Amino acid sequence: MSLSVVIVGGLHADARRATVARLLADVPGSVALHHDLASAEAGTVVRTVRDAGGVLSVGEAPLVNDCACCALREDLVPELRRLADHGTTRLAVVELWDSVEPKAMAEVVVAGGLTVTGVITAVDPALLLPYLGNGDDLADVGLAAAATDRRTVADTFARQLEYAPVLAVVDSEEADDEDRELLAQLHPTARRVPVPAGHPGDPASAPARKADATRTTGTGAEADASARAYAHGTSSEGLVSAALAGFDVEAAAAAQHPACALLPAEADAHGVSTLVWHRNRPFHPERLYAALEDLTCAAARSRGRFWLADKPDVLLHWDAAGGALCVESAGPWLASLPDAAWDMVPPVRRAAAALDWHAEHGDCCQHLVFTSPGLDRDGLERLLESCLLTDAEYAAGRDAWKRLPPAFDTLLEV
Repeated sequence: MSLSVVIVGGLHADARRATVARLLADVPGSVALHHDLASAEAGTVVRTVRDAGGVLSVGEAPLVNDCACCALREDLVPELRRLADHGTTRLAVVELWDSVEPKAMAEVVVAGGLTVTGVITAVDPALLLPYLGNGDDLADVGLAAAATDRRTVADTFARQLEYAPVLAVVDSEEADDEDRELLAQLHPTARRVPVPAGHPGDPASAPARKADATRTTGTGAEADASARAYAHGTSSEGLVSAALAGFDVEAAAAAQHPACALLPAEADAHGVSTLVWHRNRPFHPERLYAALEDLTCAAARSRGRFWLADKPDVLLHWDAAGGALCVESAGPWLASLPDAAWDMVPPVRRAAAALDWHAEHGDCCQHLVFTSPGLDRDGLERLLESCLLTDAEYAAGRDAWKRLPPAFDTLLEV
């Protein structure tokens, strides 16, 4: 029996546990591995292996370089190989600790010669906005994965959400149409699979499952935002098929790269809007820098790539959540590379550049996406437009642009 590995993550711990419990109950021969990083202060990470009936084994892994997440990386593959060699496990469910991101773990598992058949982030729609708006450092809330972990709750949750091709959406009574619409706009390409609240073994969860099945029958005007989450089948069948559907680590990484990320499209429903702002003129560095706080706080989530006049050859990544912005270089625009270098560029990057290609500037552009309830689209567009080069500044040409004050050097640590 070959071993399939599905990774289930997410900061919404109750939703994650419900998703793992459902998989264990519905897939015969499945076990779940969980590394508890909360024990790191004692110098170890506690590993638990369980099936639908309960705990099978408990072990410890020592910290690696004072890093709990590193200990998880070192311990995970040998444990999965042990399960594979034993030959009785059909599906290994890797339940990630709260702040561990699925991208790194999926790449570790694949590099270890094992097969990842699915990556799932578990979500409670009612908690979307509170988590996206939480700018606290993980360390301040006891969720840092290492002593050097400087991530925030918001940016960690955003990456967990956007990396996974499947979202396990728990049936939350507190969630409303706005919450579900926000989820749909943040990750429109994700397969959303319903997960009833409660443990599968709990009789109280049976009415919830019955309600879930009934909810999928509405059509036309009767099908509200919540019904969209159930479009891919019943909860048990949909979740199991998603866990075993297959997963491409390279394609998932490419979909997150700033140069070729699959960004959301324009949308406006249930009080939630997504603005896609695309221009072929560079930003004035000082005016954009002065507007950063307003731009960062204008939406629950914003991301994309942008172009600064004083650094015309550098593709810059925009990544904002929780009122905080991360700006970093993502390498050169393709237009700035010599023709001979294009053969070394992945096809997906060339395809993405072709979609943005401009006769004069190539792929150099502004492509920013803002998603939020109550988005002031008109005000946001005016602010963004005011940060672009004026006609006179633009006409001065690249040599003049490069002499503009380098307002972003400190932020980019140049």
